[in-house]
Amino acid sequence: MAGNNKISFSDTELLRFITAGSVDDGKSTLIGRLLYDSKSIFEDQLSSITNTSHKRGMKDVDLSLLTDGLQAEREQGITIDVAYRYFATPKRKFIIADTPGHEQYTRNMVTGASTANLAIILIDARKGVLTQSRRHAYLASLMGIPHLVVAINKMDLVDYSRDVVKKISQEFSEFAAKLGLDNIVYIPMSALNGDMVVERGENLSWYKGSTLMEVLENIPIDNDINLEDFRFPVQLVCRPKTKEFHDFRGYMGRIESGQVAVGDKITVFPSGLNSRIKEIVTYDGFLDYAIAPQSVTLTIEDHLDISRGDMLVKTENVPRVSKKINTILCWLSETALDPKRKYLLKHSARIVKAGVSKIDYRVDINTLNHEIVDTLKMNDIGRVELNVQQPLACDDYQKNHATGSFIVIDEASNNTVAAGMICPANT
Repeated sequence: MAGNNKISFSDTELLRFITAGSVDDGKSTLIGRLLYDSKSIFEDQLSSITNTSHKRGMKDVDLSLLTDGLQAEREQGITIDVAYRYFATPKRKFIIADTPGHEQYTRNMVTGASTANLAIILIDARKGVLTQSRRHAYLASLMGIPHLVVAINKMDLVDYSRDVVKKISQEFSEFAAKLGLDNIVYIPMSALNGDMVVERGENLSWYKGSTLMEVLENIPIDNDINLEDFRFPVQLVCRPKTKEFHDFRGYMGRIESGQVAVGDKITVFPSGLNSRIKEIVTYDGFLDYAIAPQSVTLTIEDHLDISRGDMLVKTENVPRVSKKINTILCWLSETALDPKRKYLLKHSARIVKAGVSKIDYRVDINTLNHEIVDTLKMNDIGRVELNVQQPLACDDYQKNHATGSFIVIDEASNNTVAAGMICPANT
């Protein structure tokens, strides 16, 4: 059938980003300022937080109330849960994940960071680089977030000093270099007064860089998706069995990475069988090619036994297939990891049984030291070797987030107990 090259993407790009910082660094105020100055607040929201602010005896509106939505957060003045907020400008759409800064909420930050294109790490200009700042940089590095903004906040409390910014930038850069972080933008600002958030303000005339909003709108994210390694986990086998499509057999799913064209030679895992792409079908019609992250239906030239959870890849570019995987686990459950029991591991659309071969170490996320342990508890991050019952077709997380990540499920309760990243054997 005749194809076309139409790709149904929105003309407006979506940028996902997280904020992280220590207690009272001003994360929630910063996001409130972003929403307020970009005119992304509904009138009833503004009215509500204005009334709450006045009840507390404040003359100005407390913008942090826009994100600290839980009652406990408002009472304590801290962020506990991940607060997601959505807004848009003419250039881009945004999803913000305001993540907690406390060590006991590490799992919340990992959750928010798992899909982020960019991380904003707030540093109080008065306090400088703290242990929490290093911890957040480590987690951003661990999660493979491509872009990092260091927001040096509360500049109004240090007389907008250039020397303070220089000192903090140098200290953070030295630590970040050890983590392999080099794509960092430093922005001095006052979220309270609005300097260098959306508008430039009048107090940082010596700073010639971009405002935070300018960075968010213009930082390139085209390369954040892996377009080299074609990975297509099968979500559903489509067999309409109608009179018109009686013999139709299509494989439905989302292209997690890479691109594919009609005629490409593909290999199916875990079977290892080969075929070629016959058609690329979408709701809008047939395509000559498709790229991540499109959702499509693929048909192939041969009748092969393919089921949900199988993965289609290009024959000349195959993933690693193994029953033993080396992982970095972030333990999410209040019940500690039990190395003696079996769990379910969900990787892409495939679920397999898995057990722990060994726990190599736990990472002290404040010092980055490796500690020898026999279990992982809630919020712990550690290197764990897993054995899976059936072979997994996977990539290293740093190379391909889509096929390098997974979750661990408690078989009895069906709760997600851990999030994991696949890593090379020698890390």
